[in-house]
Amino acid sequence: MMARAPRLDKPLDRGVAARTAPTSRDRFGRFTEWVARAMGTPAFIVILTLFCAAWILWNTTMPQQFRFDDAALGFTALTLVLSLQASYAAPLILLAQNRQDDRDRVQIEQDRQRAERNMADTEYLAREIVALRIALEERSAQTVTRDVLRQELKALLAELETPNENGDQEHAR
Repeated sequence: MMARAPRLDKPLDRGVAARTAPTSRDRFGRFTEWVARAMGTPAFIVILTLFCAAWILWNTTMPQQFRFDDAALGFTALTLVLSLQASYAAPLILLAQNRQDDRDRVQIEQDRQRAERNMADTEYLAREIVALRIALEERSAQTVTRDVLRQELKALLAELETPNENGDQEHAR
């Protein structure tokens, strides 16, 4: 019996795993950065202040049956809510800072590699210019000045731009 070739116009059925989107390993890290960014805004401070003011106002001015946190006990529930918020905020901010440190470390390494490549390119070009000056000095009895070097470079450029016998322009190698 001959095996049937898969159809190319529809995806292979790989069961339930193919139908669900893969979860991102970095989702929690992005969440921590979002929390750290949100908590570092003036809007967060204003909202938290308004929340605390509304809490205190509600629990001091409303009738006793509507109060849920007693002012006589020092707003214990409010204190617990703020402590819980702070206990989660600190580790999330630290996780976000660690992720930023990792990104900074990668960026610094890329900058270092780029600087090394730029330095190597600069040194190569300097050696090439020196070699060109030496070659020109050997070819002519005069001292190579900037103007002589420019004239030679223009002559080489003009030579490269002239078409060869095939009608193509010569290109530098």
